[in-house]
Amino acid sequence: MAYEEWGPLGGLVGTWEGDQGLDVSFHNDLGKVAETVYREKTTFKPFGPVDNGPQILYGLDYRTAAWRGDEENPFHTEVGYWLWDGDTGEVLRGFVVPRGITVLAGGTAAADATTFTLKAAPGEPQYTIGENRYLAKHASTLSYEVTITLGDGTWSYEETTMLQMSEMPEPFAHTDHNTLTRVG
Repeated sequence: MAYEEWGPLGGLVGTWEGDQGLDVSFHNDLGKVAETVYREKTTFKPFGPVDNGPQILYGLDYRTAAWRGDEENPFHTEVGYWLWDGDTGEVLRGFVVPRGITVLAGGTAAADATTFTLKAAPGEPQYTIGENRYLAKHASTLSYEVTITLGDGTWSYEETTMLQMSEMPEPFAHTDHNTLTRVG
């Protein structure tokens, strides 16, 4: 089935796995910044059209999980939606991480784009970040940016989350990247 109505998101439909992920983050157990290699599985299920008055959106329901080594339980999970507005070229990614944070990131792209970038920051009128009280006090998100690159049977991301952490005097760039291969 072709997914032209989904614009640049059409190439993401399916199930993906990758084992070359690298997370650079503050490790509470070590009390310092460290690297974590991880494996990941992501599924994107198409839906739409969604009529929002005159606006028509096509979306992907997605779930992702990441594991360190041979762990049984993932150390990171996300659920959410990716949305495409073909009339405006707007791409949205709305997701929740079960640490008490919700992100609505957005940007624009051509319908046939193979690379696009989405951004969000707290207090922005369209693309914003909400977090719980604990995170606001100890690890507040200052900005979020992700660049997606679609390949032939692969997709990759480069993600940077700027954090103001109680353990550090200056903002810290928490980064993640991985390349995933279609498995279904």
